Amino acid sequence: MDNIKQYVQENKERFLDELIELLKIPSVSADTAYSQDVINTANAVKVSLEKAGCKHVEICETPGYPIVFGEHIIDKDLPTVLVYGHYDVQPPDPMELWTSPPFEPVIKTTEIHPEGAIFARGACDDKGQMYMHVKAFEYMIQSNSLPCNVKFMIEGEEEVGSKSLSGFVKENQEKLSCDVILISDTGMISNQQPSITTGLRGLSYVEVEVTGPNRDLHSGLYGGAVANPINVLTKMIASLHDENNHITIPGFYDNVEELSAEERAEMAKAPFNLDNYKKALDIDDIYGETGYVTNERNSIRPTLDVNGIWGGYTGEGAKTVIASKAYAKISMRLVPNQDWEEITELFKNHFESIAPKSVKVKVTPHHGGQGYVTPIDSIGYKAANKAYTETFGVPAIPVRSGGSIPIVALFEKELKSKTILMGFGLDSDAIHSPNEHFGIFNYLKGIETIPLFYKYFVELSK
Repeated sequence: MDNIKQYVQENKERFLDELIELLKIPSVSADTAYSQDVINTANAVKVSLEKAGCKHVEICETPGYPIVFGEHIIDKDLPTVLVYGHYDVQPPDPMELWTSPPFEPVIKTTEIHPEGAIFARGACDDKGQMYMHVKAFEYMIQSNSLPCNVKFMIEGEEEVGSKSLSGFVKENQEKLSCDVILISDTGMISNQQPSITTGLRGLSYVEVEVTGPNRDLHSGLYGGAVANPINVLTKMIASLHDENNHITIPGFYDNVEELSAEERAEMAKAPFNLDNYKKALDIDDIYGETGYVTNERNSIRPTLDVNGIWGGYTGEGAKTVIASKAYAKISMRLVPNQDWEEITELFKNHFESIAPKSVKVKVTPHHGGQGYVTPIDSIGYKAANKAYTETFGVPAIPVRSGGSIPIVALFEKELKSKTILMGFGLDSDAIHSPNEHFGIFNYLKGIETIPLFYKYFVELSK
């Protein structure tokens, strides 16, 4: 382990070149136009694991996109680490907001990343962070310092709800058996202050459709006499929050976990500058549920947000029309103890109940998942903290994330293993947005830190 820094520096350019080649493949799982690219990416991940020295790697077919599984067993009596990641990426839209093409990676310096950052879709989420594990494994093989067994499970449907993963995990429990699950698909506070994500919000994602007349109508001849589905939909959506930004769906908060004052005080220790936060987002003020600060609103409280809304004429110029239909996509981020399927049903029943008789409403659930909390007294957490402390020079701070990785709760249920979320991205990396990027410092620091997790996990497991 003493030579990891030297190894990273000696191979820095190769590590960057390999990641850039992976980022060039547009593995957008949400759009069938990219289906072959997604499959090509799975094959590229398989080759990269084989080249890194993994003894057994296979492409596992699923009803959707394939899962890349690899394992390197050195002694069945030693602990086993299961690494999870995903090779699919979000759609790049809106394309016009990218400063460089999303699948033509470029390295640019920024105020936060003076050493440079790779700008490309998937750079941080999750190709860059997933590939850190491949290169960290390569180092441990090359230096003969791998202290335990390792398995890899890299999927291609995370960005569309991991549709095939549940069945794969349930059907392959022995194959995936492990002592701890390691994931890098989250972030940390800053390049000076690492953090470990100890909680994730759950998710319920739905699409709603409001139908009025049986065809588009002339807004002069029919305006004011027939319900406009777009007007109705916007009113219905607006009613989902009250004046305190509290969600109005009956029963929505019944099982919400309320953190104690002591726990909220611990969370408040994480460095946070509200002025910098507003400046980074170019907003004049913050917004959210009354009674909670920003870092609580985006982590320990549930939310409801419209992710997209459309209907009628949106082309150039004017078209005076009352649309027959209006649509919206809505996501609800949930906290531990809120069951996503129950929340989806509560939403459906409420949304249908508030619709006027002049329209018809259809609610289509898309996907979801449970929230997750991992204890900070586990061997995995302690090992991760020791690894961060060694490479960053300061201990990591436990934080709860506002994001969702629905399969984490599934892993614990089916594999009976805790998950450790060792993220190296930053909030400013623009994941899911135009100009997504991943700092070179972060990428290389991840490769440097991950082998230390293995070292300390084995030592603490004895």
